[in-house]
Amino acid sequence: MIRKFEEYLIYFTVYSVMGWLYEVILETFIYGWGFSNRGVLFGPYCPVYGVGALLFIITVNRFIAKKPKIERFKLIPVVFILCMITATFVELAAAYILEYFTGSWPWQTYAGYAINFQARIALSPSIRFGIGGIIILYIIQPYLEKRLLHLRDNALNIIVIIISIVFIADIVCKFVIM
Repeated sequence: MIRKFEEYLIYFTVYSVMGWLYEVILETFIYGWGFSNRGVLFGPYCPVYGVGALLFIITVNRFIAKKPKIERFKLIPVVFILCMITATFVELAAAYILEYFTGSWPWQTYAGYAINFQARIALSPSIRFGIGGIIILYIIQPYLEKRLLHLRDNALNIIVIIISIVFIADIVCKFVIM
């Protein structure tokens, strides 16, 4: 049980960092807006992506994990829709939570999107999140699970302690000191 929690913390961190990279690449190179730290904390991670990915793993992955490969691929449209809905819900909830605690949320640019709700969620990013969910569940997560399977408990403990210290320090710096 402790190992599973530690693995989830690592998944959360990996997907939070990947989400930050996705946001920075999108803004800097695709939109040409220039670099900005897309996270709500100081470090190179967006926790909302970590939360969304964990929900994909905990809920959606259960539908495909034990199925033969051919059946898994037949379920891609369903996985896409489930991930899209899950991520959109997470993003909407995060926008309300961030607004409550900080007065705003980082993706208010959705106001310019054709189909959006209160600039908190929009169809275009939701579609990208559905695609991202497929990439996570069909490619990245199986790879991560294989890697962690070979990691000894002591090494896993050290990684988790380091991640925890970094996150706690970042949260303290952001919300207590600042």
